[in-house]
Amino acid sequence: MSKSIGEIRGVDSRDLQLQLAELRKEKFQLRFRGATEQVARTSRHREIRRTIARILTVLGERDTAGKTGGQS
Repeated sequence: MSKSIGEIRGVDSRDLQLQLAELRKEKFQLRFRGATEQVARTSRHREIRRTIARILTVLGERDTAGKTGGQS
């Protein structure tokens, strides 16, 4: 379920916040599942981490654009 940066930019900020919370919860659960039992898809950790980074990048861009756009 890895999303490209273009797909993420097309999503509303509120939906991105919800996705971010879900991904962080899944990351937390995977970390504990990995400590107690074997995880089937170890590459999922990387996918989640990178998708979280992409979402945070887009949200940061929007925040910066909103601050500079209103001061012109």
